Amino acid sequence: MPRLILLLAIAIALFILVKRVQAMPPHKRRSGYVQLILGAAAVAALLLALTGKMHWIGAALTGLAVVLRQSLPILIRAFPHLNQWWQRRQGNANGQQSEVNSAILRMKLDHSSGELSGEVILGPFKDWLLSEMTRDQLLSLLDYCRSEDEDSTQLLLSYLEQRFPDGMGDDADHGDQARPSQTEMNRSEALAILGLTEEASEEDIVQAHRSLIQKLHPDRGGNNYLAAKINEAKDFLTR
Repeated sequence: MPRLILLLAIAIALFILVKRVQAMPPHKRRSGYVQLILGAAAVAALLLALTGKMHWIGAALTGLAVVLRQSLPILIRAFPHLNQWWQRRQGNANGQQSEVNSAILRMKLDHSSGELSGEVILGPFKDWLLSEMTRDQLLSLLDYCRSEDEDSTQLLLSYLEQRFPDGMGDDADHGDQARPSQTEMNRSEALAILGLTEEASEEDIVQAHRSLIQKLHPDRGGNNYLAAKINEAKDFLTR
């Protein structure tokens, strides 16, 4: 009977954990399943060691592998220089990108293709990529942005304009107009918007601005809000 109760408890715990993984954003589910499998392996190794069916060294090695796998993201964050190197490496691999952040969204613009991508950093869809979300989910997120943050609303509308060039209907059109940001820009944000590093010269700033504004200027079918942010970044860095 005790063994049956233990097996039932393990089964219930696994069921709950699987449900949690399934509720994760799609791009994080693979990592969630890997962690779940490693955790299950560690628990199995511990049970086998306690029942004498597995040598304690094998159980210890299994536990060590799990700890190392779980600690890797923490180690990367703990060493800022390593984290910055990794981000630069990823940026070089993906091509030059601009980044515009708001309270709810982290948006990136690929310089070569002009394609927008984004991630939700706050709210009910936290950690979801915009590309993973359905039309109804995006509309729900838009309603949340409208109630919480103007900059986030304008960023999301910029993404929706590109992803749905034919429009999303009356649900998305509530008369939103691109209004100036209510937050004061800083140097690191301005450099990120233009896709530049701290070593950028004034000539680099002017060239990056010219290249981006050609892609996003409203007169060329671009986006008012992002064009305004690019102009604001250039003015901040050159004034």
